[in-house]
Amino acid sequence: MKRSLLILNFIVLISCVGKAQYTTAGKIEYERKMNVFAQIADWGDDDNEWIANFKANNPQFRNYYFDLYFNSSKSIYKPGREVEANNTRGVGEGPAKENIVLTDFTEKKLKAVKLVYEQKFFVQDSLRKIDWKEKDEIRTIADYKCHKAVGKICDSVYVVAFYAEDIPTSGGPEMFGGLPGMIMELAIPRLHTTWTATKVELMTPKETDFAISEKGKKVNEKELYETIQSSLKDWGKWATKNIWWTVL
Repeated sequence: MKRSLLILNFIVLISCVGKAQYTTAGKIEYERKMNVFAQIADWGDDDNEWIANFKANNPQFRNYYFDLYFNSSKSIYKPGREVEANNTRGVGEGPAKENIVLTDFTEKKLKAVKLVYEQKFFVQDSLRKIDWKEKDEIRTIADYKCHKAVGKICDSVYVVAFYAEDIPTSGGPEMFGGLPGMIMELAIPRLHTTWTATKVELMTPKETDFAISEKGKKVNEKELYETIQSSLKDWGKWATKNIWWTVL
């Protein structure tokens, strides 16, 4: 009898431990890291002296931090702690620093506030659908085991994601999601930028944490894309990457 009780208690203990591994609510901090030198190389500038001087006097990377509050039904991604400004401001500073994205997993809809060249947009649409392809690679990010997947946006821009099944919320930074777990690292090679979870805080977000302003020109994703594409039609080679940043 005692042996049976011991076995039963052991099974219950193992079951509880297994369940405790899942994180269903909390706050994730992401570090967005942009390779400024690589972006300058994309400009195709022939002024080698200017480029050499810039590299000698500026850091190679620009870092920004964002917070993602989440529970089983929704998440919100918004600017986090500030970092000390440096003299790359204005050159390689990077767009999309003020994006706020509210995702409703129950209704399968999102709302986003985006500032694009001084014009504010309020985006409302259904959740973005990405045809993710699972890969074999696994890595540990912020103490979570993460699986690799790759997808595309804008038809040709490859995206690499690592997601944690132990955080079963199907979200991530910006408007990215749709995987069987939280995206803990996102890379867009053609933008020379990565988003990496630096830490996960176990907490229950307040309802006020999910507040979002609805000020701005109201559009859906397609309308935003078409508006920016029309506005930048005379920018030539500069237009494409700016459009990619806009639709993140």
